[in-house]
Amino acid sequence: MTKTKLTRQDFTSDQEVRWCPGCGDYAILANMQRVMPELGIPKENIVFVSGIGCASRFPYYMDTYGFHTIHGRAPAVATGLKLSRPELSVWIVTGDGDGLSIGANHLIHLLRRNLDVNVLLFNNRIYGLTKGQYSPTSEVGKITKSTPNGSIDRPIDAVSLALASQATFVARCFDVDAAGLQSLIKAANQHNGTSFIEIYQNCNVFNDKAFAHISDRDVRADKTVWLEAGKPLLFGNNNDKGLVRDANGFSVIDVKSAADLQKVYVHEPRHGDSSYAFQLSQLSYPDFPVPMGILRQVEQPTYENCLQEQVDASIKKNGQGDLQTLLNSGTVWEM
Repeated sequence: MTKTKLTRQDFTSDQEVRWCPGCGDYAILANMQRVMPELGIPKENIVFVSGIGCASRFPYYMDTYGFHTIHGRAPAVATGLKLSRPELSVWIVTGDGDGLSIGANHLIHLLRRNLDVNVLLFNNRIYGLTKGQYSPTSEVGKITKSTPNGSIDRPIDAVSLALASQATFVARCFDVDAAGLQSLIKAANQHNGTSFIEIYQNCNVFNDKAFAHISDRDVRADKTVWLEAGKPLLFGNNNDKGLVRDANGFSVIDVKSAADLQKVYVHEPRHGDSSYAFQLSQLSYPDFPVPMGILRQVEQPTYENCLQEQVDASIKKNGQGDLQTLLNSGTVWEM
Protein backbone atom coordinates (compact mmCIF):
# COMPACT_ATOMS: atom_id res chain seq x y z
CA MET A 1 0.00 0.00 0.00
CA THR A 2 1.37 3.43 -0.96
CA LYS A 3 1.95 5.73 1.97
CA THR A 4 0.01 9.01 1.69
CA LYS A 5 2.33 11.99 1.48
CA LEU A 6 1.49 14.65 4.04
CA THR A 7 1.18 18.33 3.13
CA ARG A 8 1.13 21.61 5.01
CA GLN A 9 -2.65 21.42 5.13
CA ASP A 10 -2.42 18.17 7.08
CA PHE A 11 -0.74 20.10 9.90
CA THR A 12 -3.16 23.04 9.83
CA SER A 13 -5.89 22.72 12.46
CA ASP A 14 -9.48 23.92 12.14
CA GLN A 15 -8.97 26.50 14.90
CA GLU A 16 -9.13 30.21 14.08
CA VAL A 17 -5.66 31.72 14.51
CA ARG A 18 -6.08 34.45 17.08
CA TRP A 19 -2.91 36.49 17.12
CA CYS A 20 -2.85 40.20 16.36
CA PRO A 21 -2.72 40.92 12.61
CA GLY A 22 0.93 41.30 11.61
CA CYS A 23 2.31 39.32 14.56
CA GLY A 24 5.56 37.46 13.86
CA ASP A 25 4.00 34.29 15.27
CA TYR A 26 2.15 33.79 11.98
CA ALA A 27 5.41 33.43 10.08
CA ILE A 28 6.79 30.92 12.58
CA LEU A 29 3.58 28.88 12.46
CA ALA A 30 3.55 28.88 8.65
CA ASN A 31 7.16 27.71 8.46
CA MET A 32 6.58 24.95 11.00
CA GLN A 33 3.56 23.72 9.03
CA ARG A 34 5.64 23.76 5.82
CA VAL A 35 8.50 21.79 7.36
CA MET A 36 6.53 19.16 9.27
CA PRO A 37 5.54 17.10 6.19
CA GLU A 38 9.22 16.87 5.22
CA LEU A 39 10.29 15.33 8.53
CA GLY A 40 8.65 12.00 7.79
CA ILE A 41 7.11 11.69 11.25
CA PRO A 42 3.55 10.31 11.59
CA LYS A 43 1.20 13.00 12.87
CA GLU A 44 0.15 10.81 15.78
CA ASN A 45 3.77 10.80 17.01
CA ILE A 46 4.11 14.59 17.17
CA VAL A 47 3.27 16.66 20.25
CA PHE A 48 3.51 20.41 20.85
CA VAL A 49 3.71 21.53 24.48
CA SER A 50 3.38 25.16 25.55
CA GLY A 51 3.06 27.28 28.67
CA ILE A 52 1.35 30.68 28.88
CA GLY A 53 1.72 33.66 26.55
CA CYS A 54 0.96 34.61 22.98
CA ALA A 55 3.35 31.96 21.62
CA SER A 56 1.68 29.33 23.78
CA ARG A 57 -1.42 29.21 21.59
CA PHE A 58 0.74 27.33 19.09
CA PRO A 59 -0.59 23.81 19.90
CA TYR A 60 -4.13 24.88 18.97
CA TYR A 61 -3.04 25.70 15.44
CA MET A 62 -1.01 22.58 14.71
CA ASP A 63 -3.11 19.57 13.72
CA THR A 64 -1.11 17.24 15.98
CA TYR A 65 -1.34 16.27 19.61
CA GLY A 66 -0.66 19.09 22.02
CA PHE A 67 -0.74 20.38 25.59
CA HIS A 68 -1.39 23.98 26.63
CA THR A 69 0.07 23.80 30.13
CA ILE A 70 0.62 26.30 32.94
CA HIS A 71 2.97 29.27 33.12
CA GLY A 72 6.62 28.26 32.73
CA ARG A 73 5.98 24.54 33.21
CA ALA A 74 6.04 23.30 29.61
CA PRO A 75 9.53 21.75 30.12
CA ALA A 76 8.27 19.77 33.12
CA VAL A 77 5.25 18.41 31.23
CA ALA A 78 7.38 17.67 28.17
CA THR A 79 9.91 15.80 30.33
CA GLY A 80 7.25 13.51 31.77
CA LEU A 81 5.79 12.93 28.32
CA LYS A 82 9.13 12.09 26.70
CA LEU A 83 10.18 9.74 29.50
CA SER A 84 6.91 7.82 29.29
CA ARG A 85 6.70 7.87 25.48
CA PRO A 86 10.28 8.21 24.15
CA GLU A 87 9.20 7.47 20.58
CA LEU A 88 7.31 10.78 20.35
CA SER A 89 8.64 13.91 18.65
CA VAL A 90 8.13 16.57 21.33
CA TRP A 91 8.26 20.31 20.60
CA ILE A 92 8.15 22.92 23.36
CA VAL A 93 6.90 26.37 22.36
CA THR A 94 7.56 29.18 24.82
CA GLY A 95 8.22 32.91 24.93
CA ASP A 96 10.80 35.19 26.52
CA GLY A 97 8.44 35.73 29.47
CA ASP A 98 7.16 32.18 29.89
CA GLY A 99 10.55 30.54 29.33
CA LEU A 100 12.98 33.04 30.85
CA SER A 101 11.02 34.41 33.81
CA ILE A 102 8.78 32.04 35.76
CA GLY A 103 9.96 29.09 33.66
CA ALA A 104 13.69 29.85 33.60
CA ASN A 105 14.63 27.26 36.20
CA HIS A 106 12.67 24.55 34.39
CA LEU A 107 14.33 25.51 31.11
CA ILE A 108 17.85 25.39 32.57
CA HIS A 109 17.36 21.88 33.96
CA LEU A 110 15.79 20.63 30.74
CA LEU A 111 18.81 21.86 28.79
CA ARG A 112 21.43 20.41 31.13
CA ARG A 113 19.71 17.01 31.18
CA ASN A 114 19.76 16.78 27.36
CA LEU A 115 16.33 15.24 26.95
CA ASP A 116 15.58 14.53 23.28
CA VAL A 117 13.05 17.34 22.78
CA ASN A 118 13.00 20.57 20.78
CA VAL A 119 12.54 24.05 22.26
CA LEU A 120 11.33 27.03 20.23
CA LEU A 121 11.66 30.23 22.25
CA PHE A 122 9.87 33.22 20.70
CA ASN A 123 11.61 36.41 21.78
CA ASN A 124 9.88 39.74 21.16
CA ARG A 125 11.40 41.51 24.21
CA ILE A 126 7.99 42.30 25.68
CA TYR A 127 5.01 40.79 27.50
CA GLY A 128 2.44 40.79 24.73
CA LEU A 129 -0.39 38.73 26.22
CA THR A 130 -0.64 40.98 29.29
CA LYS A 131 -0.45 44.08 27.12
CA GLY A 132 3.02 45.50 27.09
CA GLN A 133 5.08 45.12 30.25
CA TYR A 134 8.86 44.68 30.06
CA SER A 135 10.19 41.13 29.87
CA PRO A 136 13.45 39.42 30.91
CA THR A 137 14.92 40.22 27.47
CA SER A 138 13.87 43.88 27.28
CA GLU A 139 16.80 46.25 26.88
CA VAL A 140 17.98 48.60 29.63
CA GLY A 141 15.99 51.84 29.52
CA LYS A 142 12.94 50.20 27.92
CA ILE A 143 9.84 52.25 28.69
CA THR A 144 6.77 50.07 29.16
CA LYS A 145 3.58 50.09 31.23
CA SER A 146 5.47 48.49 34.12
CA THR A 147 8.67 50.53 33.65
CA PRO A 148 7.43 54.08 32.91
CA ASN A 149 10.87 55.51 33.74
CA GLY A 150 12.76 52.86 31.80
CA SER A 151 13.86 49.37 32.78
CA ILE A 152 16.93 49.17 35.01
CA ASP A 153 17.24 45.37 34.58
CA ARG A 154 20.00 44.02 32.40
CA PRO A 155 18.43 41.64 29.87
CA ILE A 156 18.95 37.89 29.70
CA ASP A 157 20.58 36.65 26.51
CA ALA A 158 18.63 33.46 25.79
CA VAL A 159 21.33 31.83 23.66
CA SER A 160 24.04 32.56 26.23
CA LEU A 161 21.83 31.09 28.96
CA ALA A 162 21.28 27.93 26.91
CA LEU A 163 25.01 27.54 26.30
CA ALA A 164 25.82 28.13 29.97
CA SER A 165 23.34 25.34 30.73
CA GLN A 166 25.40 23.03 28.48
CA ALA A 167 22.71 22.67 25.81
CA THR A 168 23.91 20.41 23.00
CA PHE A 169 22.12 22.25 20.15
CA VAL A 170 21.75 26.03 20.27
CA ALA A 171 20.59 28.23 17.39
CA ARG A 172 19.03 31.60 16.62
CA CYS A 173 16.95 32.98 13.76
CA PHE A 174 14.52 35.72 12.72
CA ASP A 175 10.81 35.10 12.29
CA VAL A 176 11.02 36.71 8.83
CA ASP A 177 13.86 34.48 7.61
CA ALA A 178 11.81 31.61 6.15
CA ALA A 179 14.71 29.69 4.62
CA GLY A 180 16.87 30.05 7.72
CA LEU A 181 14.12 29.11 10.14
CA GLN A 182 13.08 26.06 8.13
CA SER A 183 16.68 24.84 7.96
CA LEU A 184 17.01 25.17 11.75
CA ILE A 185 13.76 23.29 12.40
CA LYS A 186 15.00 20.42 10.23
CA ALA A 187 18.40 20.39 11.95
CA ALA A 188 16.76 20.46 15.39
CA ASN A 189 14.59 17.50 14.47
CA GLN A 190 17.63 15.48 13.42
CA HIS A 191 19.57 16.31 16.58
CA ASN A 192 19.63 13.58 19.24
CA GLY A 193 19.24 15.61 22.43
CA THR A 194 17.73 18.92 23.48
CA SER A 195 17.64 21.44 20.66
CA PHE A 196 17.10 25.10 21.51
CA ILE A 197 16.16 27.71 18.90
CA GLU A 198 15.69 31.33 19.87
CA ILE A 199 13.49 33.12 17.33
CA TYR A 200 13.62 36.91 17.23
CA GLN A 201 9.93 37.70 16.71
CA ASN A 202 8.15 40.99 16.17
CA CYS A 203 5.26 42.20 18.33
CA ASN A 204 3.84 44.91 16.10
CA VAL A 205 1.37 46.10 18.75
CA PHE A 206 3.46 46.46 21.93
CA ASN A 207 7.07 46.39 20.70
CA ASP A 208 7.05 47.01 16.96
CA LYS A 209 10.36 46.80 15.07
CA ALA A 210 12.26 45.52 18.12
CA PHE A 211 14.77 43.84 15.80
CA ALA A 212 14.29 45.91 12.64
CA HIS A 213 17.73 47.49 13.05
CA ILE A 214 19.32 44.09 12.29
CA SER A 215 16.53 42.10 10.61
CA ASP A 216 15.35 44.39 7.79
CA ARG A 217 16.49 43.08 4.41
CA ASP A 218 18.48 46.18 3.52
CA VAL A 219 20.65 45.94 6.67
CA ARG A 220 20.64 42.25 7.58
CA ALA A 221 23.76 41.31 5.61
CA ASP A 222 25.85 43.96 7.34
CA LYS A 223 24.50 43.48 10.84
CA THR A 224 24.24 39.71 11.16
CA VAL A 225 26.48 36.76 10.34
CA TRP A 226 24.97 33.41 9.30
CA LEU A 227 26.83 30.51 10.88
CA GLU A 228 27.65 27.47 8.75
CA ALA A 229 29.80 24.57 9.86
CA GLY A 230 33.19 24.60 8.16
CA LYS A 231 32.61 28.02 6.61
CA PRO A 232 34.49 31.25 7.44
CA LEU A 233 32.62 33.83 9.49
CA LEU A 234 32.00 36.31 6.67
CA PHE A 235 29.32 38.99 6.50
CA GLY A 236 28.46 42.15 4.61
CA ASN A 237 26.62 42.61 1.32
CA ASN A 238 29.59 41.20 -0.58
CA ASN A 239 31.03 39.05 2.21
CA ASP A 240 33.67 41.72 2.49
CA LYS A 241 33.94 41.62 6.29
CA GLY A 242 35.04 38.82 8.56
CA LEU A 243 35.40 37.81 12.17
CA VAL A 244 38.90 37.03 13.43
CA ARG A 245 39.44 35.16 16.71
CA ASP A 246 42.49 35.21 18.95
CA ALA A 247 43.27 34.92 22.65
CA ASN A 248 41.51 38.22 23.29
CA GLY A 249 38.28 37.19 21.57
CA PHE A 250 36.73 38.28 18.27
CA SER A 251 37.47 41.30 16.12
CA VAL A 252 36.19 42.51 12.74
CA ILE A 253 38.40 42.93 9.67
CA ASP A 254 37.82 44.04 6.09
CA VAL A 255 38.38 41.14 3.70
CA LYS A 256 40.16 42.56 0.67
CA SER A 257 42.48 39.73 -0.31
CA ALA A 258 43.08 36.00 -0.06
CA ALA A 259 45.47 36.71 2.79
CA ASP A 260 42.69 38.48 4.70
CA LEU A 261 40.34 35.56 4.05
CA GLN A 262 42.85 33.17 5.61
CA LYS A 263 42.62 35.14 8.86
CA VAL A 264 38.84 34.78 9.13
CA TYR A 265 37.78 32.21 11.70
CA VAL A 266 36.06 29.05 10.44
CA HIS A 267 32.88 28.18 12.32
CA GLU A 268 33.05 25.06 14.52
CA PRO A 269 29.58 24.27 15.96
CA ARG A 270 30.76 20.79 16.98
CA HIS A 271 33.58 22.15 19.12
CA GLY A 272 33.61 20.11 22.33
CA ASP A 273 34.37 23.18 24.43
CA SER A 274 31.23 25.31 24.70
CA SER A 275 33.30 28.42 25.48
CA TYR A 276 33.74 29.08 21.74
CA ALA A 277 29.99 29.12 21.15
CA PHE A 278 29.48 31.21 24.29
CA GLN A 279 32.02 33.73 23.01
CA LEU A 280 30.05 33.91 19.76
CA SER A 281 26.79 34.42 21.64
CA GLN A 282 28.23 37.51 23.32
CA LEU A 283 28.70 39.33 20.01
CA SER A 284 26.13 42.08 19.56
CA TYR A 285 25.33 45.09 17.41
CA PRO A 286 26.70 47.74 16.90
CA ASP A 287 30.24 46.50 17.60
CA PHE A 288 29.74 43.12 15.95
CA PRO A 289 27.29 41.36 13.66
CA VAL A 290 24.69 39.31 15.53
CA PRO A 291 25.31 35.55 15.06
CA MET A 292 22.41 33.67 13.47
CA GLY A 293 22.17 29.97 12.70
CA ILE A 294 23.60 27.08 14.73
CA LEU A 295 26.08 28.17 17.40
CA ARG A 296 26.61 24.73 18.97
CA GLN A 297 25.75 21.19 17.90
CA VAL A 298 27.38 18.31 19.77
CA GLU A 299 26.39 14.75 20.61
CA GLN A 300 26.00 13.62 24.20
CA PRO A 301 23.98 10.84 25.86
CA THR A 302 20.31 11.73 26.23
CA TYR A 303 18.56 11.78 29.57
CA GLU A 304 15.92 9.23 28.63
CA ASN A 305 18.50 6.74 27.37
CA CYS A 306 20.59 7.09 30.53
CA LEU A 307 17.48 6.60 32.68
CA GLN A 308 16.44 3.51 30.72
CA GLU A 309 19.91 2.04 31.17
CA GLN A 310 19.55 2.45 34.93
CA VAL A 311 16.12 0.81 34.90
CA ASP A 312 17.38 -2.12 32.79
CA ALA A 313 20.42 -2.58 35.04
CA SER A 314 18.23 -2.56 38.16
CA ILE A 315 15.83 -5.13 36.71
CA LYS A 316 18.73 -7.34 35.65
CA LYS A 317 20.18 -7.21 39.16
CA ASN A 318 17.03 -7.35 41.27
CA GLY A 319 14.33 -8.77 38.99
CA GLN A 320 11.09 -7.15 37.93
CA GLY A 321 10.04 -6.47 41.50
CA ASP A 322 6.59 -6.19 42.99
CA LEU A 323 4.82 -3.01 44.07
CA GLN A 324 3.20 -4.51 47.17
CA THR A 325 6.50 -6.00 48.28
CA LEU A 326 8.16 -2.59 47.83
CA LEU A 327 5.46 -0.78 49.81
CA ASN A 328 5.76 -3.25 52.67
CA SER A 329 9.53 -3.39 52.77
CA GLY A 330 11.60 -1.75 55.49
CA THR A 331 9.93 -0.03 58.42
CA VAL A 332 6.14 0.00 58.14
CA TRP A 333 3.26 1.04 60.39
CA GLU A 334 -0.31 -0.14 60.60
CA MET A 335 -2.87 2.61 61.15
